[in-house]
Amino acid sequence: MELVALAKNPVPSGATAGYFDCPGGIKLRYARWDASRGPQRGTVCLFQGRGEYIEKYFEVVADLRRRGFGVATMDWRGQGGSTRLLSNPKKGHVRSFTEFDQDLTHFMKTVVLPECPQPYVAMAHSMGGNILLRHATVPNSWFSRMVLSAPMIALDASKVGAPHSLARTYAEIVAGLGLGSMYVHKGTGEPLEVGPFEGNPLTSDRERYQRNRMVLEAAPGLGLGSPTVAWLRAAYRSMARLRSPDYPLRVEVPLLLFAAGADCIVSTQAIEEFALRLKVGTHVLIPQAQHEILQETDEIRQRFWAAFDAYMGVGTTAA
Repeated sequence: MELVALAKNPVPSGATAGYFDCPGGIKLRYARWDASRGPQRGTVCLFQGRGEYIEKYFEVVADLRRRGFGVATMDWRGQGGSTRLLSNPKKGHVRSFTEFDQDLTHFMKTVVLPECPQPYVAMAHSMGGNILLRHATVPNSWFSRMVLSAPMIALDASKVGAPHSLARTYAEIVAGLGLGSMYVHKGTGEPLEVGPFEGNPLTSDRERYQRNRMVLEAAPGLGLGSPTVAWLRAAYRSMARLRSPDYPLRVEVPLLLFAAGADCIVSTQAIEEFALRLKVGTHVLIPQAQHEILQETDEIRQRFWAAFDAYMGVGTTAA
């Protein structure tokens, strides 16, 4: 699948896009860009959340390139333009987050290391933040820093609709019975972004919400519905790993974590608690932001980029 361009969401110029292979016949879609303005600052490796796709981040790609960064990004397995894992392509499915670990490794070795200038900075959202935190304790990381937007360290209780202990037990039992490919309770094949703007849990910015909706209307194959029970089990197992009391102490890559004060997808409290235990990291709370900080209003995005620029040493003239 080629990158999808719309009048209100054009493909940033100079894109190189294609597919790379992972074991098991998995093909992952990627795209990369050189910086559009000097001085050259290296490459931001951009990792999306569950159900997202490269096109949703064109605006972010342009923001980064203006700051002197090249950008490399991909669609995780099971979403966007990458190989779907079930016969029903609308189900958000994975057996274990170790599969996403494989995606990360092959992306770096196949796309980034051969083609993209160092240093490498990871920028990730939500589920992508969970996957990158799994890597943050690995010695000799590829990344000099990580910037994580609303990382999925724990789900918000209102999103789950049941006590976490009950929801995790449900996922373990149902998936253990071989029914992991079922949707979670009340799950559907409809992406969140095709619903009405009013009351959506993602962003308070109507224009960006409608822009993303138009992308999915133009290319329905990019969309993803609710997760499966197997995905939920895998997510709970991965979150439990991150919530081990000593895990933040073992993080070796400097982190900048962003928490959204109005988030009802992931737990803002869990992000703040994790950040306070870090030896090499800090966090920023943006009180008015909903879950998708980088899809939010100009005012909220400006707060994100101001903190990013200060953290990365990007002068205001470069931004």
